[in-house]
Amino acid sequence: MRTLHSKLKLLQQMKLANAGQNKDFYTAGGLHVYFKDEFFNENIDVEEVVGKVESVLAPHLLDEVDMIIFGHFDEFEERSINAFYDSGALYVSNVQHDFADLYDDLIHEISHSLENAHGWQIYGDQKIKEEFLRKRKHMHDILWKAGFKAPESSFTNIEYDKEFDMFLYEKIGYDNLSNLLMGLFISPYAATSLREYFATGFTDFYLHSDHTSLQKVSPELYKKLLMLQDPKKLDTAQ
Repeated sequence: MRTLHSKLKLLQQMKLANAGQNKDFYTAGGLHVYFKDEFFNENIDVEEVVGKVESVLAPHLLDEVDMIIFGHFDEFEERSINAFYDSGALYVSNVQHDFADLYDDLIHEISHSLENAHGWQIYGDQKIKEEFLRKRKHMHDILWKAGFKAPESSFTNIEYDKEFDMFLYEKIGYDNLSNLLMGLFISPYAATSLREYFATGFTDFYLHSDHTSLQKVSPELYKKLLMLQDPKKLDTAQ
């Protein structure tokens, strides 16, 4: 977790690094957007992408995010990721494929910001966890029959496990996994941990206006997403 002092120091470093490069800006909703490093894809209008995020998400869903910082960070290499949320900031890779790629990253990491503030409302009644573990059990049986064998303990662990993720990604492959788990998870990455199950569902909810598939595949998760979207329901649940 970064302290306020380290954040301020980082922002000062950003200002020096940004001279003659991308321009920092403030969004209509008050988010501070900083470019620690040069943004490489000039075909992406970052202001437009961030503006779309603010227009799609209800304001209260952005309460935990103060700033978005673009650049390259050691955590990307250490955790094999290209974005993460930490202490009020979204740290996002300055290398993006296209508009949709960046939009997806922002929505996904915003979902993780909500787990700190609304963890009890999301996970407290255990319904999402129970739904996730039921799917994991079914997943174990499907993979076992297909010849992909891993310890049963890997399927009952709700936390992220890099070894298990590599088993899914490298040994099975996400394309193959998509076919094997069709109708069970909204995407292969949703199977990696309980937190990613939530985050992947949240992302799908705001990427696609038609929620039919999400509602069918993950009904309990879908109910939670509807609750989070409505601040009145959220207040009632607190």
